Amino acid sequence: MSLHTLSTTLDAILVMLLLVACVTDWRARIIPHWLNISIALLAPVTWWVRSHYPGGFPLWPDVSIQIAQALIVFLIFAGFQLIGQMGGGDVKLLGALALWFNWKVMFTLLFFMALAGGVLTVVLLIVHRRRKREGNPEIPYGIAIASGALIVVCEPYLNHFR
Repeated sequence: MSLHTLSTTLDAILVMLLLVACVTDWRARIIPHWLNISIALLAPVTWWVRSHYPGGFPLWPDVSIQIAQALIVFLIFAGFQLIGQMGGGDVKLLGALALWFNWKVMFTLLFFMALAGGVLTVVLLIVHRRRKREGNPEIPYGIAIASGALIVVCEPYLNHFR
């Protein structure tokens, strides 16, 4: 299997896992541990593949940078969990995804995540109010996270067709 094929296969697996995250978060407001662990464990395979591309991802120091970035992302969003603004599965999903993408791509992911989260929140708030339910709706923010990730994963493939 060529490096390009392996890279595309890993991206396809990530897309499938993100779609599973959307479905499970929508249905049960849970992102399973196995899913976040799978995403995190596939990241080192992507590092290895990227390290073999010309001018690609040097394992040192880039792996340590990726791990530090994931830890920082995890800790920042764990703060949101502590104040009740995110669920634990959402925080773990963001940490696992931070292992996959460099900081520039991660900022793009977070930008699109915030946009998708805003739209999702407004739509669910309208539905919640129309159904005359009390309190605030529970937002399946994993859908917004996965949306941001899907955009950054699929963007290079979409550019190929332009």
